[in-house]
Amino acid sequence: MKFTCERSILLKEIAIAQEIISSKNAISILSNIYLEAENDSLIIKATNIKVNFETRVPVMVEEAGSTTVFGEKFLGILNSIPDGELEFDQKDMRIIIKPTQRKIKFQLKSIASDKFPEFPVPNNNDAFDLPVKDFKEMIQQTVFAVSDDETRYFMNGVFFEKQTDKLIMVATDGRRLAYIDKPVGANIKDFAGIIVPPKILNTIMRWAGDEGFVSISITDKIIFIQFGSYQLSSVLIEGQFPNYHRVIPESQSYSFSMNRLEMLDALKRVSLLVEQKSRRVYLGVSPGLMSISSEESDIGTAKEEIPCKYEGEDVSMALNYRYIEEPLKVMSEVEISVHFTEPNKVITIKPAPEKDFFHILMPMQLD
Repeated sequence: MKFTCERSILLKEIAIAQEIISSKNAISILSNIYLEAENDSLIIKATNIKVNFETRVPVMVEEAGSTTVFGEKFLGILNSIPDGELEFDQKDMRIIIKPTQRKIKFQLKSIASDKFPEFPVPNNNDAFDLPVKDFKEMIQQTVFAVSDDETRYFMNGVFFEKQTDKLIMVATDGRRLAYIDKPVGANIKDFAGIIVPPKILNTIMRWAGDEGFVSISITDKIIFIQFGSYQLSSVLIEGQFPNYHRVIPESQSYSFSMNRLEMLDALKRVSLLVEQKSRRVYLGVSPGLMSISSEESDIGTAKEEIPCKYEGEDVSMALNYRYIEEPLKVMSEVEISVHFTEPNKVITIKPAPEKDFFHILMPMQLD
């Protein structure tokens, strides 16, 4: 195998491939990136067995062939070389990498490409398209709320389903819930709810642009996602996702609203003195004013007041500040509203005016 290509074109694709790989230390086929040169293009593949990545970039092929190279070192080499044209030449069980304009030469040992795992193939007859901007918004509003408790593996991903004319994504860790839906046409076939691991969703968030469409195909055990020149697939998480409908309140009696950035900035300042094990902050709400404070500790305490719109009796509630901060970070609206019935029951954070997503939080004990 022998080919030449621009370093800048190759670097981005190898960076994505390396993010997929599970092992960065042990030299095994799963720590390697698959390269195949043919018809003036280079096919790049990476996998950690559960998540697969494939793309294709233009190159000048002098000799077709394929191999696999250690991804971490390959990426390090590309990062160290200045922009310009690179030559790649496979000899025996190593690949030689040389910039055409500099006297630099790297040799990387390789593993034969026939040892690289085969990728599953999607059933394109069941595929449906979504605007990539909508899909990224759905991921952004939910993926941060996924549980990292491996004993509750069925909450270690984002729930994705179609209900009548809507696509829905939901994530929960048992103490908070993030929900978003998007309208879709009747041409999308119904599919049973699936649990998608966050790795493939975070890859899409990081690397997909905001233009065009994403193509999605789902089988019993795998989700396939394509956008641009990228093809990704992931094994789904098995298990029964919690009945999220039971958590969503039909109505809530009271609400207050405030500027999102003012709330976020105040939280950041007060959290400097929050006890990091409980992460508890106190919200005190009265007509026209909301206070955010940390609990008294050996280090000290913090309190800040910001204006809010509220009509009702004074109320106090305790919340995990991270559970407030993370939704506020992924929202872009100027104003948000907080809905509640009692301080010890679930609260709901929504954009104002309301849109197609919301965030539900369980309060903490006041003392």
